[in-house]
Amino acid sequence: MPNTLEASIDIAASPEQVWGVVSDLKRTPEFSPQTKRVRPLGRTLHTGTWMVNLNRADGYWYPTTSRVVRFEPNRAIAFRMTENHTVWSYNLEPTANGGTTLTQRRDVPAKLPWWLQKAIDTAFGGEEHFEAALVDGMHQTLDRIKVTVEH
Repeated sequence: MPNTLEASIDIAASPEQVWGVVSDLKRTPEFSPQTKRVRPLGRTLHTGTWMVNLNRADGYWYPTTSRVVRFEPNRAIAFRMTENHTVWSYNLEPTANGGTTLTQRRDVPAKLPWWLQKAIDTAFGGEEHFEAALVDGMHQTLDRIKVTVEH
């Protein structure tokens, strides 16, 4: 499994406007085709905040937990999944025309736990299918964020 999957999009809005949507993690299900629920634990979002998530892929429902490992307002947010240690992030870069390039990224540890690798192989059709679906989902997510922010 590669260490990184990544997708980017240019949005005609300031980093502050994009951040207002991206950092509201409860809204993730509006944008992500796989994430059905995100519940940050606590009153404010910051590095160290725990989240409980519910996801659905290929007909399977599965819960996950994660923790915010990077929180830089108007620049970046990243969270590490407890179950597999992958890190999902959004990075915001201002563009010359006053817009923002938004990048969603998934970084994978050197080796996944054996049980997760087995689940990917059996339930999700193998790594190639699983990762193609993730990249497709990243593009859908970014497209939906763009439409929301620009309108």
